[in-house]
Parts: sequence; structure tokens; C-alpha cells
Amino acid sequence: MQNRPLIFVTNDDSYLSKGFRAAVNLAREFGRVVAIAPDRVQSGMSQAITINQPLFMRQVEACDDVEIYAFSGTPVDCAKIAFDHFFADRRVDLVLSGINHGSNAAVNVMYSGTMGAAIEGSFYGVPSIGLSLDDHDADADFEGAVEYGRRIIGSVLEAADSLPRPLCLNVNVPRCAASEIQGIRLSRQTRGFWREDFYARQDPHGRDYFWLTGAFQNAEPEAEDTDEWALAHRYVAVVPVQVDMTDYRMLRSLDAVIK
Repeated sequence: MQNRPLIFVTNDDSYLSKGFRAAVNLAREFGRVVAIAPDRVQSGMSQAITINQPLFMRQVEACDDVEIYAFSGTPVDCAKIAFDHFFADRRVDLVLSGINHGSNAAVNVMYSGTMGAAIEGSFYGVPSIGLSLDDHDADADFEGAVEYGRRIIGSVLEAADSLPRPLCLNVNVPRCAASEIQGIRLSRQTRGFWREDFYARQDPHGRDYFWLTGAFQNAEPEAEDTDEWALAHRYVAVVPVQVDMTDYRMLRSLDAVIK
């Protein structure tokens, strides 16, 4: 039992979400599972960490090959306490973050707590996968995400020793029946941004408050090598993610400007 791979599972929709349970069950097929997830929804937390208040943890499940903990921190807090406390003397073979309720394609990767935790896991030299389904429904059908997640996890674990580090994959699964998914496409992040609308209201005390909403503006809807195109055409989009945010093109341009 102890020779089986050790897989860390987390997410940003909380340990109570259907997607998290699907991820735990999926990871369990490949090895032992330690899962630490937020005790409440932490969507949109990106790389946020908790530094001004204490963090609390409680175990919610334990059996032969699965331990599940609810944590009061952000998704990245979950990853940090996992690697710097729980796994200080244990090798972790894979990080699985998700299964997220909603797409993390395009610029969503910058805001996502699920991807924040996956990226954090990759900092520790562990192959990390953020797995998301393009469906925000709390009772979404995760069959397709599980089926293709299984394929991708198996491939990554099999080739882990030959793949460079850091390794982080942003995997997004289209909202359709598993039988309607057309396959897997290695993709790049779509260029585009969210444009927000803020609806102003007043509470019973006369205080102004706002509800945030908006829509994603795809800057290249016809490009066929992007994650948004893949999802729109019922493919699973796999984007390898890097953290170096240096704009090398601009670096060269600025060389002639800033002296």
C-alpha cells in the first residue's frame, strides 16, 4: 500500500463540492490520497495567502488510502500547509486541483484559486494538474471530466521522470456528454479579457453596494490553437502553464528606450 503514488488533492469550491469529491475518487484510482480543501468557497482567490489571521484545520474523513481535511485558508494556503507541514518528509507524486465548477480557460487562469493551488504545487517540483469543467452547476455531470482526467493523469504519472519541471497543466473540459467530447487538444491560452459591469444597489440602511458581473471578450475567436476554441468545439483543452511573467518582446523594445 505504501508503495502506491501519493497524490495531493485540493480545489477552490470547498471540500463539500461535487467536483472535489469526483477529484478525490479519481485520484484514489492512482494511489494514496491526502486532500486538503477550503472549508468554504474560495473561488477567484488566485495566489492569495492568509497572513493576518490564524488558520484552522479539521479532519473530515479517513480510511485506508484517503485522508480529507477542511482548512480555513485559501487554496494556496492548502497547498502550502500540505507541502511544508504534512509532506515535509514524504514524496508527493502528483497534485490534482479541482474538479473546478466552471472553466479556467483563457485569462481565468489568472484569477482561479483552483489554478493558484496547482501552480503552487508545481513550485515544489511536483507535476500538477488543474482540472476544470465548463459548467458552474453545483450538480454538474463530471463524467467527461473524470474520463479525460483519468487519461491525462495516467499519462503524466507514466512520463513524470522524463518531463521538465516545473510542470503545471491547465485542463479544461467542455460542458457536454462524455460521449460527445471530440478528444484532447494541446492548446495555448486565448488572448482576451473580462469586461465587468457593476450593478449599484442600496441596502436598507442607505449604504451603496455593488454586484460584480461581466463577460469575457475573446480577442481572437477564429484562432484554432487556443483553449477557448477547443472548448467551443467540444475538445478537452490542455495548456501547459508557466509562471515567468517577463515580457521578453517588450524587454528588447525597452532596451533602446530606457538607459
